[in-house]
Amino acid sequence: MGLLSRRSREKVSLFFATDIHGSEICFKKFLGAGDFYGADISILGGDMTGKMVVPVIRTSPSTHEATLAGQKTVVTGEQQLDALEAKIRDGGFYPYRTAPDEIPELERDPQRVEQIFHDEMERTLRRWGELAERKLQGTDRVIYVAPGNDDPFFIDEIIDEIPRFQLVEEQVVTLPGGYEMISTGFSNRTPWDTHREIDEDELREKIDKLAAQVSDIGRAIFNIHVPPYNTPIDEGPDIDSETWDQKTSMGRAMTRPVGSHAVRAALEEHQPLLALHGHIHESRGIVRIGRTLAINPGSDYGDSVLRGCIVLLVDGAVSAHQLTSG
Repeated sequence: MGLLSRRSREKVSLFFATDIHGSEICFKKFLGAGDFYGADISILGGDMTGKMVVPVIRTSPSTHEATLAGQKTVVTGEQQLDALEAKIRDGGFYPYRTAPDEIPELERDPQRVEQIFHDEMERTLRRWGELAERKLQGTDRVIYVAPGNDDPFFIDEIIDEIPRFQLVEEQVVTLPGGYEMISTGFSNRTPWDTHREIDEDELREKIDKLAAQVSDIGRAIFNIHVPPYNTPIDEGPDIDSETWDQKTSMGRAMTRPVGSHAVRAALEEHQPLLALHGHIHESRGIVRIGRTLAINPGSDYGDSVLRGCIVLLVDGAVSAHQLTSG
């Protein structure tokens, strides 16, 4: 008819959550969040594995007991046992059925304990993969995953074998809408000497190497587990190197910036569209570093709360964003 029609705006939304530390209920909430928030992209940040195995001790043919958060629970029958193990998993721990006479053996054999930890991590990740397959059946959607500093290296191979998980560690991937995302779960050094810790110069080298492969840095997303240094999203506990306790002043727990200088410098130089972080559970927030919107949704997995963020991208820009909790 000779009239120029306005081109429809390209809209893509993503949901990001991180640091669920083995909490099964948080993972289930994560699976449901895509539909609930209408997200096109689901990104699960690092530190997805749990930190502890909880023995569930058989004290009689029908009775089991377990100690969780210092409180002993005794259950009778399979139904109560299943409920107890579900509670342990929801808290981010791994239940392990055992007998009283095995406990002293485990205390003398740390390698055996480590193997149990390994086995329970793998069993949990594969169960999560089955949950994701059922939830996403009939779609081509995947969950983008980059392990964090607390996650042992062996899980990368397991993640890579799960069809609905896409391992993105140290990769550049193109997301729906043409946005390129770089990812790494490595962090700067911490007092806890976790699995994926490196010096700041090496972390900067990793980021720069990935950034160099991005075709349009102005539309890029940096999915980097550790947040940038000295920002509202990297305030963590100030740990005493002698006692390993959090320092206090006037009866109040002290905090300090514990993020990465390398990440801060990389964001300042490259200026990606969006930066997604985690690592510091108590430092939930959003900050601008130049044109870059940097987000740490925080973590409250211990209380079975999934903290996340929803971001709407329109024509290569962040149109809207919101921290979520549920």
